[in-house]
Amino acid sequence: MSEAGATTPQQELPRWDLTNVYSGLEGEDYRSDLARLEALLSACETQFDECDIRRHAATPSDDAAVLANSLERVLESVNEVALVFDALEGIVYAYFTTDSYDPQPARELSKLERFDVRRRQLGVRLEGWLGSLDARLDEVITTSRMAQEYEDFLRRSAERSRFRMGEDLEALAAELCVDGGGAFGKLQGNLTSQLKVSLERDGQIKELPIAEVHNLCSHADRELRRCAYEAECKGWASVRTGVAASLNSVKGTAVTLARRRGRSEVLDEALEDNRIDRRTLDALLGAIREAFPIFRCYLQSKATKLGLKRLAWWDLMAPVGSADQHFTWQQARELIVERFAGFSEEMGSMAAAAFDRNWIDAGPRDGKRGGAFCMSISRVEESRILANFDHTIDGVSTLAHELGHAFHNHCQRGLPMLLRGAPMTLAETASIFCETLVAEAALADADPGQQLGILETQLSGATQVCLDISSRFLFESRVIERRAASELSPDELCELMRTAQAETYADAVDADTYHPYMWLWKPHYYVFDGNYYNFPYAFGHLFGLGLYALYREHGVGFVDRYTELLRDTGRGDAATLAARFGIDIRDRAFWQTSLRMVEEQVARYEEL
Repeated sequence: MSEAGATTPQQELPRWDLTNVYSGLEGEDYRSDLARLEALLSACETQFDECDIRRHAATPSDDAAVLANSLERVLESVNEVALVFDALEGIVYAYFTTDSYDPQPARELSKLERFDVRRRQLGVRLEGWLGSLDARLDEVITTSRMAQEYEDFLRRSAERSRFRMGEDLEALAAELCVDGGGAFGKLQGNLTSQLKVSLERDGQIKELPIAEVHNLCSHADRELRRCAYEAECKGWASVRTGVAASLNSVKGTAVTLARRRGRSEVLDEALEDNRIDRRTLDALLGAIREAFPIFRCYLQSKATKLGLKRLAWWDLMAPVGSADQHFTWQQARELIVERFAGFSEEMGSMAAAAFDRNWIDAGPRDGKRGGAFCMSISRVEESRILANFDHTIDGVSTLAHELGHAFHNHCQRGLPMLLRGAPMTLAETASIFCETLVAEAALADADPGQQLGILETQLSGATQVCLDISSRFLFESRVIERRAASELSPDELCELMRTAQAETYADAVDADTYHPYMWLWKPHYYVFDGNYYNFPYAFGHLFGLGLYALYREHGVGFVDRYTELLRDTGRGDAATLAARFGIDIRDRAFWQTSLRMVEEQVARYEEL
């Protein structure tokens, strides 16, 4: 850790290297694969026609061996399409999210979206066919070793087919969503990533990217935090009409599709996508609601440590603890790699490769999306991480989080595309585990002041994914409910956000400083086919803490079971996979156990 106030020029932070994926968006290798994708899609469509892969009015009567043969051929083709599409999408999205001023990535993304429509349409046909085969799936699975490997995928697809419109309507919906919900989602991203606001710093008024101003929420200077918050809100207000139109479109699309597909509510599809049931969600959210006083106690203690009667919104991410917790990029690398290697040599090697081979686009800049994410590029069996590193312990924690996702991807190397990935609930498992791993190890080596800073990062994160996520869930639920009747104005959206914050933060934060524009800049609300992109974070955080508790109990013997779990998250529901560790996610008691770890952290925080 360097001295307080030290800075590292932004140009020294690395940008990701994409050259082993493609030479660029003008490269012959990229163009060749784009043409290959179109050829593969055409061949796949022909194959689907030849094998009559679509919904049938009656269960197909072909011999089980014939059906199994068709299934195997189709799965191989769909996997091949997915592998090529994944690489193309990865590089385009990498350019798109780091320079929204460049029109070429947007054009290329638009082309890929058209291919993705065809891919989705094939997926609907496959689901419909598997739904028609439902009565004979056991027979087909018994006949084919490959079908046995894909059993979870096949059964989930057959079940999902019950909530599909007819093939023609689903095809039309896929096309319209490109220029409907999907386009408005991109609009939100462009409006927010290109926004600049005026802020006075060091006696000068500067025009700064909104992401850079938002990062000041963790600055030690309270007056600067307040000014940044006010400048940020003023900036969001300047684009709120366009972004409100985006949110209305995205949620309107979701409401319409849910109704036409025969679902009682939008949430049902989100539960299915996340492979949990309502009982699990109720247990999770119920345990968190019971724990609101724990999080409010932390916030009140934080206010005391900052010499305040009560926190304002701009104090939520304020640093607490030693003032010298400023990390250079190299120091962040050393800390993370060392802690990962302490868990497993394989995890440490993967993290070192991510830093040394420039898998990470590290610093904020104009035109680059805010926040952080990790994406897998399966063709080269690597990940790429977007970050907005600010040299704080929170920035280090974010890197550990995203590298946890990268390790999850690493554990799935060699799997067919259809068996990779994870529902959002389980996708956060490795990221939260790695965050906790780094923080807990760092605590052991820290002096009291540094311990306070590390605990602050842990508790701030837990508050975000439990308390704040609860407000987001309430907000989104009410937006969707009201959007079914009419569009919502920016003022109505702001009021719904304030109300949700009042129900969760209560008087632990000055109500006059609640953030009315949290709906505007959070990209999670704008994924038209990924609604309720909030509760999975709370699930993942507490599930990750629960697994970490098991790691503390079992030590080295836990590692192989853990990596096996990460490998299998693409082929199993959350309850079944959790049961491997004796965890019942439908029981509120499990979530209460995880929340007790947070309570222990709060108690330790208060003592320091």
